[in-house]
Amino acid sequence: MKLGVCAQVLYHLPLREALAAAARLGFEAIELPVDARSPFVDLDAALAGGWRELRAAVRDAGLTISALSNHQEGQLLLGPHGSDTDAIHAGDADEKVRYATRRLGQTAALAEALEVPVVCGFTGCEDYSRWFPWPDPLGYEKMAPVFVERVRPVLDEFARRGVRFAHECHPRQFAYNLETAQWALALLDHHPAFGFNLDPANLLLAGMDPVVFVAELGDRVLHVHAKDGERVAHHIARSGLLAHGPWDRRDRGFRFRVPGWGDVAWKPLLTELRLAGYDGTLAVEHEDPTMGRMEGLTKAVEYLNPLLLRDPPEARWW
Repeated sequence: MKLGVCAQVLYHLPLREALAAAARLGFEAIELPVDARSPFVDLDAALAGGWRELRAAVRDAGLTISALSNHQEGQLLLGPHGSDTDAIHAGDADEKVRYATRRLGQTAALAEALEVPVVCGFTGCEDYSRWFPWPDPLGYEKMAPVFVERVRPVLDEFARRGVRFAHECHPRQFAYNLETAQWALALLDHHPAFGFNLDPANLLLAGMDPVVFVAELGDRVLHVHAKDGERVAHHIARSGLLAHGPWDRRDRGFRFRVPGWGDVAWKPLLTELRLAGYDGTLAVEHEDPTMGRMEGLTKAVEYLNPLLLRDPPEARWW
């Protein structure tokens, strides 16, 4: 296993300075977003040949690319397609679906050019609130055919390019916990290009134990976000986990934290990842509202580095 970082926390820097900062902090890899909002990667320009300069910049910093990501535009595959997602791409539902399909295909093409085996992202969900079985008790189930219709062709394109799609379970996604992740996998006939980007904090927010997710679906974990989450007991009593409002709201019942400052059981989680055969990157995703950019990254590195299992396990000697 090695330690990486999700690039968004470094968006305030030019690309080469951001890469240098990541290396200086002790990271070995970086996850690079390629959606239209990314200041680091222009997807069209990269596909036109700019990928060579991008690859050189990462290599010159002494880093590797653990994954590309396209969460923003992937959201438009299933939606929602109202005004909430116009900031990603304006248009009607059909236009948004076509845009998402094209951009995810381009992301796979760039990953192929860069020899990056994984793309992390979202697929979206028409109406996540249908997890509550009212007014239609089968509302969630009725979204399944559209999920297959729109996701399967994207996965076929990924497979053609030798790239895998790591879906991130998250509120507002069709697959948001263990049960829906298993269901999505079954709906897609266990497509070889489909797996998961494990974000343990998102699973905590969904009310489940991320260790159990790895124990049951570890063979489909393609990438990992090192992000912690804190269930704030004295605030849960009034707001619950699914509070609305800004993420830095002081009285939220749930906060994203840097690793070691929340409720994720990192030693059991890393153990289950090892037992599942995962030997990839843990990419720190710093969304902790209580810490600055560099301080949070520094604390994450200090906490996780001693825990990473870097050497392969040995045959029994006792």
